[in-house]
Amino acid sequence: MIVENGQKRRLTVPELLFYLILSIILNSFANGLAVASNLGSAVWTSSAVNLHSILPGSLGTILFVYAIIVQLVNLLIRQHLDVRAVSANLLFAFLFSYLVQFWTHILVILTIPHFNIIIRLLLNILSICGISIATSIYQRLDVMLHPNDEFSYLIRFKFVHGSAAWAQCLSYLIPVAIIIICLFKTHRLLAVNIGTFFALFFQGSIIGWADLHVFSKLKHRLFLKAKTPTSSH
Repeated sequence: MIVENGQKRRLTVPELLFYLILSIILNSFANGLAVASNLGSAVWTSSAVNLHSILPGSLGTILFVYAIIVQLVNLLIRQHLDVRAVSANLLFAFLFSYLVQFWTHILVILTIPHFNIIIRLLLNILSICGISIATSIYQRLDVMLHPNDEFSYLIRFKFVHGSAAWAQCLSYLIPVAIIIICLFKTHRLLAVNIGTFFALFFQGSIIGWADLHVFSKLKHRLFLKAKTPTSSH
């Protein structure tokens, strides 16, 4: 929904496509940048990278299978099957998964992993901010969500009274557990570094900030229904 001059209206098709395409490209590029900068990826991506070290298949395939499993968890939370929503979310996950692999490949070719550590750190922090902003945009659209982000979205509005920060922290319990299991199995950590901890502690807060300051006219439909616009804090 868009709110203009105190009035709410539905997005037009061009507006919807603009925000959706922008958020998918930004999210996948930022995740690819986080992986290429080699100073820690977003938590879900970090866990997928570690799974990639012990499972066959490409990173893109693992990310997509991961999304399917999380979608099943989301269905348990929702307690009803919406075929259109599930199909849209899995399409989103498919596009996202292989776009991350594509952007990672391109950025590695551009020698991002060999940049000065200070530059890579700045790029890494920017990548986490980009992921957070993209997540805020498509969560507000609520047309198609990556299952991982739908998971935090459901936690946010069903269990923690709209707090993006708490929802993000709670949703990370699964990928953190997987990272720990992989650590015990391989005795090494991949894609876990400063950026991962930055994401762990601050990504939810950045999403909440972006809700208010990035395309601020774009509102959560749940907020409009509940008439609780302050719940994004």
